[in-house]
This record gives sequence, structure tokens and C-alpha cells, in this order.
Amino acid sequence: MLGLKRLIERFKGTQVHALNPPDSNGVNTTGSSSTPGNCRVKFKGSKQKSSKACSGSGAETLIPFGFPRTDHLEPSIEPHLKPIQLIETLADLFQRSEACLESEKSLIYIEQYSILSSLGDPKLLRRCLRAARQHALDVHSKVVLSAWLRYERREDELEGVSPVDCSSRFILECPKATLVSGYDPNSIYDNCKCYQECAKSTDSHISKVKTLEEDSDVSFCVGNEEIDCIRFKIAALSRPLKAMLYGSFKESKSRKIDFSHTGTSVEGMRAVDLYSRTRRVDLFPPEVVLELLSFANRLCCEEMKSDCDIHLASLVSCIEDALILIEYGLEERANFLVASCLQVLLRQLPSSLYNPKVMKMFCSFEAKERLASAGHASFILYYFLSQVSMEVNTVSNVTVMLLERLRECAAQKWQKALALHQLGCVLLERQEYASAQCCFEAAAEASHVYSLAGNARCRFKQGQWYSAYKLMSSVISEYKAVGWMYQERSLYNVGKDKIDDLNTATELDPTLVFPYKYRAVLKAEEKQTTAAILEIDRIIGFKLEPDCLELRAWFLIAIEDYGSALRDVRALFTLDPNYRMFDEHISGENLIEFLNLKVQQGSQADCWMQLYDRWSCLDDIGSLAVIHQMLVNDPGKNLLRFRQFLLLLRLNCQKAAMRCLRLARNLSSSEHKKLVYEGWILYDTGHREEAIARADESISIQRSFEAFFLKAYILADTSLSPESSYVIQLLEEAIRCPSDGLRKGQALNNLGSIYVDCGKLDEATNCYMNALEIKHTRAHQGLARIHFLRNQRKAAYDEMSKLIEKACSNASVYEKRSEYCDGLMAKNDLNMATRLDPLRTYPYRYRAAVLMDEQKDNDAIKEVSKAIAFKPDLQMLHLRAAFYESIGDLKSA
Repeated sequence: MLGLKRLIERFKGTQVHALNPPDSNGVNTTGSSSTPGNCRVKFKGSKQKSSKACSGSGAETLIPFGFPRTDHLEPSIEPHLKPIQLIETLADLFQRSEACLESEKSLIYIEQYSILSSLGDPKLLRRCLRAARQHALDVHSKVVLSAWLRYERREDELEGVSPVDCSSRFILECPKATLVSGYDPNSIYDNCKCYQECAKSTDSHISKVKTLEEDSDVSFCVGNEEIDCIRFKIAALSRPLKAMLYGSFKESKSRKIDFSHTGTSVEGMRAVDLYSRTRRVDLFPPEVVLELLSFANRLCCEEMKSDCDIHLASLVSCIEDALILIEYGLEERANFLVASCLQVLLRQLPSSLYNPKVMKMFCSFEAKERLASAGHASFILYYFLSQVSMEVNTVSNVTVMLLERLRECAAQKWQKALALHQLGCVLLERQEYASAQCCFEAAAEASHVYSLAGNARCRFKQGQWYSAYKLMSSVISEYKAVGWMYQERSLYNVGKDKIDDLNTATELDPTLVFPYKYRAVLKAEEKQTTAAILEIDRIIGFKLEPDCLELRAWFLIAIEDYGSALRDVRALFTLDPNYRMFDEHISGENLIEFLNLKVQQGSQADCWMQLYDRWSCLDDIGSLAVIHQMLVNDPGKNLLRFRQFLLLLRLNCQKAAMRCLRLARNLSSSEHKKLVYEGWILYDTGHREEAIARADESISIQRSFEAFFLKAYILADTSLSPESSYVIQLLEEAIRCPSDGLRKGQALNNLGSIYVDCGKLDEATNCYMNALEIKHTRAHQGLARIHFLRNQRKAAYDEMSKLIEKACSNASVYEKRSEYCDGLMAKNDLNMATRLDPLRTYPYRYRAAVLMDEQKDNDAIKEVSKAIAFKPDLQMLHLRAAFYESIGDLKSA
């Protein structure tokens, strides 16, 4: 009762709003993202001089904006569908996709995309889009989904690549193939025809016309000009013309017909005559073809209209053309032309988002209705547009208008829930709390339970603290417990109850960032800055987010550990170069400049030594920071950007990794290196054969370590080459080429792994020992495997212990060592692995298998389900299905 009384008293207090008024005018031109989907936990620094979180004039000088406070921290409401029963929802989608009509499949895959978006796996989402594109039947859906796939690959960031160029040989990703309606399951994996030269000869058409002029038997008069035509050929263009020329009309008896009042020009009528003889429109300039299109519409010449439509569609190549021709297309109902213009506008996103003329085509209700009249307004179109706009600037007017159109296009319940929830998220960010609450309430009525969290937040923002608390408590009591429920309720709770909610949220879903940040800031407020750093380290260890690095840098500055703070800031700006720190008051360059005054700067040679040291300790964040410094010292060292890419991949920062790789490709000074970077990009997007072709082309220009390594890596990872000996040969070629020790260590490690697979343990041992000599510490893991295969389990355990000595905070090494011990020692290693990285699934699977062996079936299922709740991993799902099957629960299996 006392706790409840304190809670009610707290709700009577004055609420402090954590957000600054947003600038909602237009699109953010800085290029930084303010999307709620990035889950950045917002806070405002305290400007009070009495803040006890830091000491020393140095720290105060570096942070004039004060330190974060717990009462100003809050997580964003994610703009995604988040079903309470994720696995059951996905299973239902699968069943529906198996039973539905072919025409319904594409939209089901888009629904799947919307549900899986909350997991943040770019490859999984790209696969959903590819499946949707694969099953799309109509031209409009193909155009939108092809452009969406291009945007997901961020091809707009590749220099020298035209938006209308075909960047892949696959027909699914060809912009020209999108303009062909229908679905052919046998051709979806075919190569497109863009690479096959096809030219039409236009020679001698004038002479052909002259030979036919002698057969003219009717003249059309336009002003003072007479155009001689062939009656039956003009009549063949349409039924109205046939009726006029051969029916009961007076024109059927006339040798001359007055066409002055039909709106057709002399040039246009001559083009009609020539078309009637040749059935070709590629002989005329675009303005004449446009007049032919208008003529065809007025006089129902369907074949002429189709030919004009298709020809004009092939001419659209830039935004300027598209903006002009789409008006004609909409006016004349030329659907292919509109589709082609739409494709150019969409394939130039996000840059076309800054063009007010482009946005005028989409944003207003009237614009949507015009597109709808031509069959080119859909839920998929506005879903794509609104996602791009939210990434560019969440709170812009453009985003709001696009989401309004998305809501109008929503027909199914899940579509309405998504549109309303996303609109609620944007309005919440804009501080339009009453309107946002209405959207969240409507989304909840459409069965989206997560929108109740948005509803509670809006109540909280409007001073209804206790109402928000009661709402979230009712959600917790009514539905299956999920981490975000307790996280949201913690905002409206106090004291120990608040901490309990945060701890429960972390237990249910350790990937939620806010609880770690709150606990860390709370410890800092209690003058336990070291403990605060340890708390934020827990999340940074397995989920690298810019705002977590920012907070740790803040704490490190507080204890005047400027070197470590500089490390975190450099790593942060590798993840997001446009990030602004300390409540967006300071740019990265300025803060690094400030911190450089406090830290002694080494030479480029010193940086190489530091990089080897960080690499050998498996300190990926430290390695990122060193490379960032080296690129500042030597921006032309493009190979370092490639190293960034590899590190970011290891840290599971997919988007940042691909951005570094695209930048390396754009800045490449030689063609053979550029081809290697393009090969990695193609490999990442699933185009493995093309990636190998790039590697081969690079090798043909110049033999290099990276080209051989790329080809070997792809072949080892696929079934394209069943012969391991060829992969071994490629890696040996790579090692013989010039490179630094870090990359050669990686190649030796990979080569050793392949030797082990082939049973060549002595050769593998030599590779691993050579790798260790050049500080490739991960080779200990390979040596441990060899010891184990030789029945030397104790030696394998000791080998892994050597790696743990150098990388004591790496979860994977504890997980691997557990394979070489039994009982309590294995259990302790796996528990340590889970504590360091709860996203690693092997410990859960191992513990569950042990429980099954002990015939504790329900406990085993609970152990696996605990991890599936926040990481629906394939192996975990297979294992749980087997458990369900073993106890006879076939429906759950």
C-alpha cells in the first residue's frame, strides 16, 4: 500500500518533457537519421553546475552541456509491428502463403517483411522483398518492389551506377523486366536480356514511305496542308476510324477529309499516316509520339496507344523526364509510361525525396487519387515511400503526409495497424500527443497490442502518469509477458518497483537497450561511475549501438579517462559518421579535436602497432578506433576502409559495414581493387556467381591477396566448388601475394580450417602456428580443434584457455572451450558465454539438451523458448520442434 501511495503521489507531480520541439518543416538535409526505429534512447543533459557525476575542470570543459539524468531518459516506441506471439504469427503466415492464390502471395511476403522488421536483420528483410518481387504479377508491384530492393542495397551510394541501369544479371532485379506484367515461375531465376545486344535497324524507312505514297487514296486536311494516306490502313487503326471511312458517314465518300478541328497538328497527322503504314513509333521524336498517344486515345486506336505507351516508357531516364512525362501518362491513361516514370522516381530515392516536385506527385490526397486512376497508388508504394521518409527525417511534414496516404491505402487489418502505429510514432516524436494517442488507440483496436505502449506514452506525455501505469499493468496481466511491457511500465514506476521492472525487461529480452542505460545513469548519479561503465559494458559487449558508446564516453570523460573516451568516440563515428553527441550539441569532429588535446597522438607506425595489439586481443572496438585514426591521418589508405568493413561485419553492424565497403569501392584508385569491393557487395546480396566473376576479372588485371581471398572465401562458403583442393590452392596463392600480417593471419587461419576438414592435421597445425606468429590469436581455436581430434582433450582445453587470457570478454571463446570439458566446468563456461552475449544460441541448446536427457521435458522447452522470445534462431526452432514432437505436441512442433 505504501508503494502504491508513493506512486500516486509521484503522478501528482509536474511532468518534465524530455523532447525539444521538433523542426517539422520539410526534409532533413543533413543526412542524419532520426527514425524511431533506430531505438535511440533519448536524453537531455543536465546543465546544473552542481552535478556530482563528474569532477575536474577538464571534464567540465569538455562537456559544457552537463550529464544525462535518469528522469530525462526514455526509449523510443519502435515503428514496427511487434506481435506478442511472433512464432505463431509467422507460422500462420507460412500456412496462408502455402494455401493462397498466386495473386495474393506477394502481399503476404510484404506482411512478413513488416513483422520481421522488428528483428533488424537486413538479409532476412531483403529475402522477404525478393520473394514479394518474385511473386508480383502486375507491373506496378514489380516497379515498387524492384526499387525497394535497390534502396535496401543502397545502390544510390555507388558512384557511376545509373538508377535505370541493370546492376544484376537476374531478371528479378532488372528495371526493364519490371515493365512486363505477369508471372512465369520458370523464368524468375533467368538472366535478364540487358546484356544481350538487340538493335533495330531504322534504315531506308523514308524510301519505303515514298514507295507507298503512290497508293494514297484519301487526304486529311489540317489547315492548308493535305496529308495523303491509305484509306484501309487508317481505317484499320480503330473501329471509329473504320466507321468514319467505310460506314454511313459522309467521309466515306470523300476524297478529302477536314481534320483541322480534331486537335491534330500537321506533323501529328503525317506521323499517323506513317504509323498506319509501318506500325512503328520509334521513327518519331518524343513530342510527336506524345501527340500520337493523344490521337490514339481520342479515336480508340488501342494498338497505336500501346505502342506509344511502351516507346515513351523506354525513353524515361532521369527525374526531369519522369516529372514531365508522368503528367502526360496520367492525362492519357498510359499505364506503362506512368510505371516507367514512377520507376525512375523511386529508384532515385532517397535523393528524389528532396525534390519538392517529386514529393508533390505523392504526398497529397489529390496526388494519390491521380495515381490511383492510373492503377499506380497502392499500400506497397506508400509503405516504401514512408519507410524512406522516416529514415531521412521522422518528424517532417512529408513523412506525416505519406503515412496519411498509407493509412488511406490500407485495406487489411494488419495494414491498418501498421499505418496507424507508424503514424502514431511520428506524431509522438512531433509532440502531437493527442493525435498520436488516437492513432495508437486505433492501431490497438486493429489487434496490435504493442500500440498500447504508444498509447501509454502519450498519456504520460499529457500528464496522465497513473493512467499510463494502469494501462501497462493491465497489458502485463492480460497478455504473455514480453520485455517491452515491463520496460514501458518502468517509465511510470518509482523506486525499487522501477528497477524490478527494468530487471524483468532485461531478463525477458536482454537486447533492450534502455534498461542498461537507465541503470548505468542511475549508478552515475549515485557517484558510482565505474559501476556505471560496467553496466553499459554489458550491452556493448554483444550489441553495439552508437548511443551506448556515447554514454560510455560520457562516463569515461567523467573519470578523466580521455584515451578510452576517444576510443569510443572514434568507434561511434565509424558506425554513424553523422551522429551528434551530447543531446546533439557536438559533432564528432569537434569532440575528437577536444579529446586529442588530452591524449598523446602517435604516428601512423604507432597506429599499426596498436592495431596489431588490439587485433590480437580480439578488441574489435579498439581496432575500429585505431583504423578511424589512421584514416584521418591518411584518408587515401582505402584498404583500411575494407578493414573497417570486416570488423563491422564481425560486430554484426551490417548496415555500417556495407556503407564502409561502398565507400571503399567509390574511392578505389585502381580497377582491380574496385572489382574486389564490388565482389564483396555482390556476395553480401546473395549474387555469389557474379561475385566470383568479379574476383576472376580482378585477378586477370592484377594478382592480389584480396582477389584470391575473396574467391576462396565464396567457394568455401558455397557448394559452387566441391573440391577443397581448389580452395586451398587459392588461399596459398593469396598468401604468396603482398599483404599485411593481419590479413595473412586470416588467410592462414582459413587455410588451416580447410586442412582440418580434409583430415590433413599436420598441415593445419603449421598454418595455425604461422598465424600465431603474426599475432592472429584466433588460431588458438584451430589448434584446440586439432588437439581434440587427436583425442587430446586436456590440451584442447588449455589451448582455449590461452585465448581466454587474451580475450577474457569474448563470449565465443568460452562457448568453444565448453566443448572440451564436462559437467560443471562446461556449464560454467556456457553460463559465462550467455552472460557476455545472450544472443549466442549454443549455450541454450546445450542446456536444453541436458535437461531433455534428464527427462525434464518442460524445463528443456522453457530454456529454448527463453531465447526464442528475443532471437528466433533457426536451430533453436528446429530443436524446440523436436522437443515438442518427442512429447507428442505435434501442433506446437
